[in-house]
Amino acid sequence: MKILKFVLCLLLIAPCNFGFGQEKEASPFDFGRMWTFENPPLDWFKEAYDMEADQAWFDDVRKSSLRFASWCSASFVSPNGLIMTNHHCSRESALAVQGEGENFDNKGFYAENLGDERRVEDLFVEQLIVVADITEDVLSVTKNAENDADAVQLRQKALQDIQAEYASKSDWAGLRLQTVTYYSGGKFSLYGYKKYSDIRLVCIPENDLGFYGGDPDNFTYPRYNLDFTFWRAYDENGQPVNTADHYYEFNTDGIAEGTPVFVVGNPGRTERYRTVAQLEYDRDYRFKHLLRWLTNRRDMMLEEYDGLSQDPEKVREAQDLLSTINSLSNSIKAYNGIVGGLKNESFMGRKAQMESNIKKASAGLGYWDDLEDEYNKLTPHAWAVSHLGPSRFRGNTLSIMHSLGSYKSEIELDTSDMAKAKAKDRIIELASNLNVTKEKSLLKLLLNEIKADIYPGDNTLSRLLGGESIDAYVDNLFASSKILQNKKDAEKCLKKEKNITKAKDPLIKAANILVPRYVEAGNAFSTSGAKRRALEAKIANQAFEVYGSSLPPDATFTLRISDGVVKGYDYNGTTAPVITTYYGMYDRHYSHGQEFPWSLPERWANPTLDLLKTPLNFVSTNDIIGGNSGSAVINQKGEAVGLIFDGNIESLPGNFIFDEEANRSVSVHAGGIYACLKYIYKAERLVDELDGK
Repeated sequence: MKILKFVLCLLLIAPCNFGFGQEKEASPFDFGRMWTFENPPLDWFKEAYDMEADQAWFDDVRKSSLRFASWCSASFVSPNGLIMTNHHCSRESALAVQGEGENFDNKGFYAENLGDERRVEDLFVEQLIVVADITEDVLSVTKNAENDADAVQLRQKALQDIQAEYASKSDWAGLRLQTVTYYSGGKFSLYGYKKYSDIRLVCIPENDLGFYGGDPDNFTYPRYNLDFTFWRAYDENGQPVNTADHYYEFNTDGIAEGTPVFVVGNPGRTERYRTVAQLEYDRDYRFKHLLRWLTNRRDMMLEEYDGLSQDPEKVREAQDLLSTINSLSNSIKAYNGIVGGLKNESFMGRKAQMESNIKKASAGLGYWDDLEDEYNKLTPHAWAVSHLGPSRFRGNTLSIMHSLGSYKSEIELDTSDMAKAKAKDRIIELASNLNVTKEKSLLKLLLNEIKADIYPGDNTLSRLLGGESIDAYVDNLFASSKILQNKKDAEKCLKKEKNITKAKDPLIKAANILVPRYVEAGNAFSTSGAKRRALEAKIANQAFEVYGSSLPPDATFTLRISDGVVKGYDYNGTTAPVITTYYGMYDRHYSHGQEFPWSLPERWANPTLDLLKTPLNFVSTNDIIGGNSGSAVINQKGEAVGLIFDGNIESLPGNFIFDEEANRSVSVHAGGIYACLKYIYKAERLVDELDGK
């Protein structure tokens, strides 16, 4: 029964309650533990871990960490510019330097010598060199604003002026400056980054190891995944960057159960200051629609991949498609977990209790009710915003409809011949060489999604179908629309402007129904946007007024430090171990018939006992989210003891609430990385570097 309930929960059929936090009271920690470096919780670190961290410790930790391109985190782990991050952060970039006849997915890559390390064009990392709290400077300018619009303008001007002022200071010169707004305007910071643009691949494991367990094991624990990659930063002279002053020494045996650990990285985005009304909208519309869309596209791509993967002439095409499938699968599980949390009565109760606490301390303010009213107005438009936007994943047919809408507008406004020609050419370009079979499938899929999610009483779909079934309508559309036949017929149909204005073609008729509905929905959201943002800012500011900086701000893909301890947890009637070992990986390999995604490459066939008994993955109570991938896990000495790569199923509601009872971060153990380099890849040069030799 427990297993059935869990499965139904993941399928979003039954209310999700993962069996933790059921009677827990609301707490400031519900907003998480993603602390900024300009305001670390020194008193909390002392209370929780008896830790006296000085500014030098925080400076060293900050400068040892990196932002990996625009999507992940990383860190320096040697004095010679060696960078550690995840396989899943690196795979696509690494494949860009895969030579003819090479297959990094199947064989991995290791640079035997320094000269063998391969540069990836346009790949970069950034190091946060300096940080400044500029809150007082900004608020002193905006405090006398007459209204919200005036405040926005004054704030933007103040931020520009402050950035220009700091750029002239010696310790900020040459850095990329970024202003960051926290608590929706309660605090402001200025960050200065040093950018390294010569990044070279040193080592990446096979995809079977870097993605071990694949989608079935994703967001689960116990886990057996070797999700790491090593890169190196080079300076402008083509030499490895000297990072002797700031890097994490590699400690292969630096943790045990109860060890305090810290995750230093760049969490992408959380929404923990959203109101209950907003969360209910997310649950019932926003994420519900998105999940349907993601799942349907992933399933369609899996069918396509099955065909490509068997063709030796289409290896790279199959690899690219697999990257997209993996990304979609990851998102599906993540959003399933978020929705599961939104259906958890305990979590929503805690959000409501915290909101009530803040309201009580904000007597006479009706921001929450006003924001709820705005979302009530938007609800009828949610399906249209979700499903009617042009996208390659919705097919070229819908994109042609949007282009037809643009062309019609150009005609009605009687714009220049050049503008009309450009709009017409776009339609012809899209209509040429359509994959009719695929386009039909995508359009049928889209219309069925609309049917499932359309707001009650909205007649958009019934007007479109005109009494036909979805399958019959799509088949007839492709059979009768001249625009969808071939380039010559499309050009002939579009030659006369009256064919557009009088909707002579059934595709134009479809465009006249769907495109205006999308525009209407988009206008509703954009018109409401300024008011909603202003209300969100006021609500977040009230939370800040009540609790102050004891609440960490939402994640913004800027550097944070999250504290926790190495700790197991109870699940499914048993206890999850603190660590897993290579023994477990081999057990899963053989238990699953040695088949993907639990297959192992040939060179892993005869492991040594020293490898088998080595810790591979471990869990801790740290607060992470997307963007933290590739973050180093460090101990109190500032040593790298692990590498974040995932969270467990129970962590997925962390988008809107943090609960450490069963929320766990999942990391590759530093000892596990070291052992595979030593015993499997024979990467002596890299082993010596991590040893400090």
